[in-house]
Amino acid sequence: MVIAISNASGRENIGEYNGLYHTNPGLSLIMTLALFSLAGIPPVAGFFGKFFLFTAAAEKGFYLLVFIAVVNTIISLYYYLLVVKAMFINKNEVAIEKFKSDFLTKCALAICVAGIVATGFASIIFEAIRNLSFGV
Repeated sequence: MVIAISNASGRENIGEYNGLYHTNPGLSLIMTLALFSLAGIPPVAGFFGKFFLFTAAAEKGFYLLVFIAVVNTIISLYYYLLVVKAMFINKNEVAIEKFKSDFLTKCALAICVAGIVATGFASIIFEAIRNLSFGV
C-alpha cells in the first residue's frame, strides 16, 4: 500500500497520510488491516502467530521473555495506531489525491488481504501444526 501511494503521489511520510481515508478509503482499510495484523489484534494472522509463539515460550518456562514480548507488543500497538489515526482522524490541507492502482498492484493487495484474513480465520490449521510440532 505504501508503494502504491508513493508511486502515485511521491509521498511516504506518516504526516502526509493525514486524511487518506477521505480520498482513498480502500487503501486506508487495507493498511489498517495490515497494521492490526502486525499488532496482533484478533482475528487476523498476526494474533495467532504471536499467540502461538508466546504460548510455546511460556510452556518452556521463558516467562520473562514472554513478559518482555508482551510489553513490546503493547508499545508497538501505540505506534501502529498513530498511523491509523493519521489516516482516519487527522486533517490534511493537501491530502493525497484519489488515484487508481494498476491491475498488478490491485492483485498484490488482494492476495495480501486474503492471506491476512484467511490465515487469521484458519486457526484450526495452526492448532494442528502446533500439535504436530510439539510431538516432534
